[in-house]
Amino acid sequence: MKALIQRVLNANVTVNGELVSNIGQGLCIFIGISNTDTAKDMEFMARKLLSLKLFNDETDKRWKRNVVDAGLELLCVSQFTLYHTWKGNKPDFHLAMPGERSKEFYEQFLELLRNQYKPEKVKDGVFGAYMQVSIQNDGPVTLEIESPPIHEKSKTKDKPKQAISEIENDER
Repeated sequence: MKALIQRVLNANVTVNGELVSNIGQGLCIFIGISNTDTAKDMEFMARKLLSLKLFNDETDKRWKRNVVDAGLELLCVSQFTLYHTWKGNKPDFHLAMPGERSKEFYEQFLELLRNQYKPEKVKDGVFGAYMQVSIQNDGPVTLEIESPPIHEKSKTKDKPKQAISEIENDER
């Protein structure tokens, strides 16, 4: 999973000119789901998004409070385009999870966020709709997080074995 996070003073989503969702101060989060994402990625992302210290404390010290500590809101917007590659000048989205599977995964992710925080503080757009997202950036602060890809996890585990194998080969 990927999240493009923007700290906002306010944000809203409209579809066909109709207001669908809006928040005051908090985070506007664009969520991308890859075709290899699992429940572990979902849990990692929810935990991370609720823990990031992106807000000032009462004494105005920077980067001291997370969205939960500050009692702020989240606006999540599904965005398959975060998992793109380029074929020449044209984007290709084969890395993104396909529609129906992705919708179910995204809804489970929102449910997880709502269960770990306050349901009324977690808003979202309309999955698969052509949306207009308006934000008033705060800072601006824009950050990206990606759940650890499976191939990176396996590379890390295999490194000690690979190093031992290389040492053994060098000794021969």
